Amino acid sequence: MRIALYPGTFDPITMGHIDIIRRGAALVDRLVIGVAINRDKGPMFTLEERVAMVEAECAGLSKETGCEIVVHPFENLLIDCAHDVGAQIIIRGLRAVADFEYEYQMVGMNRAMDDRIETVFLMADAKHQAIASKLVKEIARLGGDISKFVTPDVEKALMAKFA
Repeated sequence: MRIALYPGTFDPITMGHIDIIRRGAALVDRLVIGVAINRDKGPMFTLEERVAMVEAECAGLSKETGCEIVVHPFENLLIDCAHDVGAQIIIRGLRAVADFEYEYQMVGMNRAMDDRIETVFLMADAKHQAIASKLVKEIARLGGDISKFVTPDVEKALMAKFA
């Protein structure tokens, strides 16, 4: 069974994330969405809220893709999380060259810790390349239209945070 881990903070999950999940699911038998508890980033949504959002947004994707998709919160090293869920592959989404520089360093460190786990980069679809959770939150905070960047349920959750 090919198992991949797609990690992130998903604060909140965006259309760009969903695109990478859909495409990543086409490559493996089981895709674990690792929701990071990264306290340094100071997420807007609690871990429970982010897990619930990701689960809700991925509910129909398992059927659509034929891949088992599960959500797994984690706070340890990414490579340890990959071990915990039995992943042989880590999937990372790239939007721009700047993303690659950071991800390249991460791959080197992860391979130094376990060279049996491969990292696969998926380029964001052109229509999703500008989407970043941080920017979506800023647009929402300032009353802008975020409907192109997130699903209606995520948009409601964001607007409720700023109400």
